[in-house]
Amino acid sequence: MGTMKSMKEQLQTREERSQAMSPSRVMNSALNTKSMQKLLEDALHENKGAFVASLIDLYGSDSTLQQCDAGAVVKEALKAVSLDLTINKQMGFVWIIPYFNNKERRYVPTFQLGYKGYIQLCMRSGVYRTINAGIVYEGEEVETDRLSGMVKISGERTGDDAIGYFAYFQTLNGFEKCEYWTRDQIIKHAERYSKSYQKGSNIWKDNFDEMARKTALRNLLSHYGLMSVKLVNQLETEDDYYSGDGGDDHSGELESENNIYATAETVESEENDPSDGDYGEQMRIDTETGELSNYDGLPFDVGEY
Repeated sequence: MGTMKSMKEQLQTREERSQAMSPSRVMNSALNTKSMQKLLEDALHENKGAFVASLIDLYGSDSTLQQCDAGAVVKEALKAVSLDLTINKQMGFVWIIPYFNNKERRYVPTFQLGYKGYIQLCMRSGVYRTINAGIVYEGEEVETDRLSGMVKISGERTGDDAIGYFAYFQTLNGFEKCEYWTRDQIIKHAERYSKSYQKGSNIWKDNFDEMARKTALRNLLSHYGLMSVKLVNQLETEDDYYSGDGGDDHSGELESENNIYATAETVESEENDPSDGDYGEQMRIDTETGELSNYDGLPFDVGEY
């Protein structure tokens, strides 16, 4: 009788330990501290419940992310809140990617935008009429006008394998730009510039098409797009953001450009209605120092180009 009771107690202890070590328990423990509760209340208000549910799902479905400090994961996820984007994995707006820090000998979570997140931020700016990033499949043919840079996709899809990726936008005043990358160009670029790809991150293994579309779109925006300060800051902080002019030969050496031009996000102000051609305070980004500075004039007239 005593032996049976002892075995039951041992099994119960094991179950309690298992529950205590479960991802949901670990995350809830991090969320329930006084400081974290205040942080969540201040940042989320009535959206706290949905955020916590998505965060627990995100944390529980990624075994590598679970090796990161749970509190650090929460703080990275809150960066999505500052951009008014959901962390729901099904939406694909943002990613929390675990990187192994060799110096600290541990995994560290890092916030990154997905290509859908870039599209969301661009459309909210009120500058773009349309913006897209897509896949070209086997059987489809791509023609590029070298003069205008525009891409024409024709033919019928004959399979599910991607052969390339495109990004396109058109602003309200009619300016449009497009880029096309072959799959090989995306891989060569990622091998050279993306830490997540170089380290064999699951984000590339499991979501190659999404990351490839993001690469094409981000490159297009960084060279030709009108961007808010929020978007510029995100470009600068991502691990595989590069400052260079890929041109049409994305696989070659990227020569550093001294400046990329962006637009401060002032579209909420009635004085800066984008439909009137006023795109807000013009900023200059020095890609070598990462600093923003006021710029009195652009190399083109934003109302005419």
